[in-house]
Amino acid sequence: MAHRTPTIRLLLITVMIALLAACNAPAPTSEPTAVVMITSTPFPTDPNVVTLTPAGEATATGELPMTELPSEVPFPTDTPTDAGTLPTDIPAATATASEVPAMTSTVTTLPTVAPAASETPTITATINLTPSKTPIVENNAFALGAHVFGFGHFDKMRQAGMTWLKLQIRWDGSSPASAVQSQLTSARNGGFKVLLSVVGDLNQLGADRAGYITRFATYVAGIAALGPDAIEVWNEPNIDREWPRGQISGGNYAQMLIESYNAIKAANPAVMVISGAPAPTGYFGGRCAAEGCDDNIFITQMQQAGAANAMDCVGMHYNDGIVPPDRTSGDPRGSSDHYSRYFKTLIALYAGVFPGKPVCFTELGYLTSQGYGALPAGFEWAANTTIQNQAEWQAGAARIAKAGTQVRLIIVWNLDAVRYDSDPMAGYAIIRKDGSCIACAALGAVMSSS
Repeated sequence: MAHRTPTIRLLLITVMIALLAACNAPAPTSEPTAVVMITSTPFPTDPNVVTLTPAGEATATGELPMTELPSEVPFPTDTPTDAGTLPTDIPAATATASEVPAMTSTVTTLPTVAPAASETPTITATINLTPSKTPIVENNAFALGAHVFGFGHFDKMRQAGMTWLKLQIRWDGSSPASAVQSQLTSARNGGFKVLLSVVGDLNQLGADRAGYITRFATYVAGIAALGPDAIEVWNEPNIDREWPRGQISGGNYAQMLIESYNAIKAANPAVMVISGAPAPTGYFGGRCAAEGCDDNIFITQMQQAGAANAMDCVGMHYNDGIVPPDRTSGDPRGSSDHYSRYFKTLIALYAGVFPGKPVCFTELGYLTSQGYGALPAGFEWAANTTIQNQAEWQAGAARIAKAGTQVRLIIVWNLDAVRYDSDPMAGYAIIRKDGSCIACAALGAVMSSS
């Protein structure tokens, strides 16, 4: 027994040590062994935030100014919705902490949006245009006037409700602008606003177009300094009666208009500049030829050359109508569907080529031979028009223009011409051979109505 006691004692001590060790061990839990998630694309540590900056400030890569945020890109949120989105099914693998790859940030940035290029390039002239300081005619109200050959019928003009008077000045290339002063003064004495239609010499123009245009611009600037209310730059430049044959194009005319506009505005910004009205025609078959150009082609060429920036009003003529102005069909002549046959379709053409610009008729007339005899060759188309037609149609055109928003000025062609030969100007005159003017009463009724 004496030899067994140490052995038993040693055994008891061993058991007690084991029990103590068991008591000090951590309690078991239900948590699984920690694992490290590995993906082929590391998770971004920072969300992709697009910084909005005030318009006009420089932006860093991935930033868009507030004014340039494209509508097709959703407004940025705190959580990216692009390639940085967390995958929903991530394969798991166990690894020690030392095996965790270094986290790197992959930020998906929104592309910088460049402005879309214009689908239709605009051809503009290389010019230094002075912005117009001229209010459009009479605060945008429609106005009426007449082309006159004398100053003896102011009473009839007032009866017709006219407030404008037009004179045509033909410059010989050497006369000073001051020579126009006496005519301007006579017109002013009647209390009318004055439109001067200035035309030069086509032969001088043809010999040295660039040099002549500069001299002409200087001349019209001198006229502007005299204080007219408006200047029309040239007359019917789309036909060889007024422009050198072989040089007829809207682009060539635009050179004159642009240089003249700048000169006029420099001399007197208050002068309204009206582009030279082309002759309305389809004679050239929808094209330009050496002797002339259809006006629809001509004004398109003007627009492409920058003419819209060098006018306050688009000049127009309409003087071969034989149907009421509210009609857009029914002209008995050939090509009855041509736009030039009708008052309304002609307006639509010019307003369409120069959108946003008012139109000014610097000639609007109806020809009648009544009281004068047979019409000369080339004018037979007006054989059935009467003085009554003339009066009613002039009044009708004024009524349409007054009710609309596109026409700002009609100059009746004409008031008082007496010539009736190969050019039957007296047949257009609303003051007839016997001194009567039934158109004056008809126009006055329109202009005085509310």
